[in-house]
Amino acid sequence: MGGGGQQTDRITGTNGRFGTYTWEEVQKHTKSGDQWIVVERKVYNVSQWVKRHPGGLRIIGHYAGEDATEAFTAFHPDLQLVRKYMKPLLIGELEASEPSQDCQKNAALVEDFRALREHLEAEGCFKNQPLFFLLHLGHILLLEAIALMLVWCFGTGWINTAIVAVLMATAQSQAGWLQHDFGHLSVCKTSRWNHLVHKFVIGHLKGASAGWWNHRHFQHHAKPNVFKKDPDVNMLNAFVVGKVQPVEYGVKKIKHLPYNHQHKYFFFVGPPLLIPVYFQFQIFHNMILHGLWVDLAWCISYYVRYFLCYTQFYGVFWAVILFNFVRFMESHWFVWVTQMNWLSMQVHSEPSQPHWLVATCNIEQSPFNDWFSGHLNFQIEHHLFPTMPRHNYWRAAPHVRALCDKYGVKYQEKTLYGAFADIIRSLEKSGELWLDAYLNK
Repeated sequence: MGGGGQQTDRITGTNGRFGTYTWEEVQKHTKSGDQWIVVERKVYNVSQWVKRHPGGLRIIGHYAGEDATEAFTAFHPDLQLVRKYMKPLLIGELEASEPSQDCQKNAALVEDFRALREHLEAEGCFKNQPLFFLLHLGHILLLEAIALMLVWCFGTGWINTAIVAVLMATAQSQAGWLQHDFGHLSVCKTSRWNHLVHKFVIGHLKGASAGWWNHRHFQHHAKPNVFKKDPDVNMLNAFVVGKVQPVEYGVKKIKHLPYNHQHKYFFFVGPPLLIPVYFQFQIFHNMILHGLWVDLAWCISYYVRYFLCYTQFYGVFWAVILFNFVRFMESHWFVWVTQMNWLSMQVHSEPSQPHWLVATCNIEQSPFNDWFSGHLNFQIEHHLFPTMPRHNYWRAAPHVRALCDKYGVKYQEKTLYGAFADIIRSLEKSGELWLDAYLNK
């Protein structure tokens, strides 16, 4: 499919039905319009399918020429259904003499990890508790209702408005964690219902786009902390991160900003502006550019609801000010939580093995940390098992730690304050690397 006559000859010329391929042959097909992947030793030509992939075309492109078995298993809760869609894309399999993994992966670790997943599935760790998510949704709606009731009962004074803004920002942040659950297909039994509720939560409760989120977030999960592949470490030249990018920019004399001071201006550029400025623009641009009209309708429903509720008390101008102040506070919450597991860790130019284990770290467990971060304090377990309901991460954690200990992989856990401080320290260190390369190389 999408491969041309030459590929068809190869498919039917080997054993009457499929072709057999070496890793060297597979790794030649990595460019746009000509992309092959390997899943469970089977070779698939996904050159045309990438445009229809629900998770976005880039995530498959990031695995072109590679073994995508772990990602395939991790991202899809109903593997049998997905395999049906993949059948027309099948062009062959790896030759018997070829290893199942590429890039010198540790075969024993891969097998033990798969065995661990099977064990956790048997233990019921992938089964959700509907009451958990209903209560979570209920507390979001309650916060929204209390905020509106406070304005209704006590007016628009500064102190009351500040309290209202905090309640609304809390509701928005918690809705962000809830949409993340549905986006990862970890709540409902079927993907269809997960997708539908995801659009409601991210669209109607938050005013954002499910399609935009899928496109960004699954790239992050596919290649976490991989420079130029993970959008979460694409800092748009505002920051340099890790050890490689700062030196590269320094050697090339790239100076969009004084990066040796980035740990200082981070407080003014990062947390305050990401959601109210950058994401706000990017979401609408993405929906219009890619024709995500259903997402746009859900998004508009959020704004209609918000302005119908609050313009009657504040007027249009002050309702807009309140809206942006809520986004401003939510943005701080979001940036610190989402970067605490990543920014201080190694940023790779190419994936290392076992990449999903070493790219991130955990934050110590507590009821507050679980709620505050939407259980993203269990970032290691989340990235290994993204379709696992988050209330079960704590059950998986001891098994993952034991696997890491067995293979000498560092299982890192920090305090919440320590993780926040490491964000600033890592930015300072990267800035120093840039300055040294800029001046001396």
